[in-house]
Amino acid sequence: MSPRPRRPPLPLALTVLRLIWTSLLAITCSLAAAEPGAAPAARPQPPQDDPRLPRVMLIGDSISVGYTDAVRSELAGVANVHRVAGNAGPSSSGVQKIDAWIAPGQGRWDVVHFNFGLHDLKLGTGGKTNQPYATSDGHQVPPAEYEHNLRTIVAKLKTTGAALIWAATTPVPAGKLDPLRRPGDEVAYNAIARKVMEENGVAVNDLHALILSQKPDLQQPANVHFTKEGSAVLARQVAARIRDALAQRQR
Repeated sequence: MSPRPRRPPLPLALTVLRLIWTSLLAITCSLAAAEPGAAPAARPQPPQDDPRLPRVMLIGDSISVGYTDAVRSELAGVANVHRVAGNAGPSSSGVQKIDAWIAPGQGRWDVVHFNFGLHDLKLGTGGKTNQPYATSDGHQVPPAEYEHNLRTIVAKLKTTGAALIWAATTPVPAGKLDPLRRPGDEVAYNAIARKVMEENGVAVNDLHALILSQKPDLQQPANVHFTKEGSAVLARQVAARIRDALAQRQR
């Protein structure tokens, strides 16, 4: 009769269980971080630079992630279109990361097309400030702080010498949104952003007005994110504004 297999020592078993639990927790947190309807986890990869072409950087949240590849297609042979890694998040995150995004090692930029807003205007759930980011007024980034952050980001971007294009935040639709956002808040935040951009001579790409002028099904139901067709509509206008900026620089 063969001897019964020995059980692994208890400490080893606990270590294995702990590793499994940690992995599952990391996966769960990663899934929870992605909003419903957001662009898929596979992010657009950096392009292979053509040294003969100007360089463009896109900065923005999952809305811009959704239109990045389409913008690259629109500008094929015209510009090398880069974007920051993943979702740029709220303006507070932009303040923290802007130096790394425009560091000398990243190369020269001819045009920067940027946006912050949909994450800034997120609300705490159930009317309570019970989410880690929630502030006294319920927004992830309150209006006054949003303005201050944008001024900081714009001042940093101007040091690159690039043509700057601000993208207005796209509409917040009605319905039960997750995370919670309030329709109309984006209008107030866009007004703040427009004031900052006009004072700094930054061009404004009004993607908010663009979407309002289109059929409503370009956005997913009760969701700030867009269908593939909606992202294509955004991409065409983004690419057109970038073309205009590049043409101005060549004059």
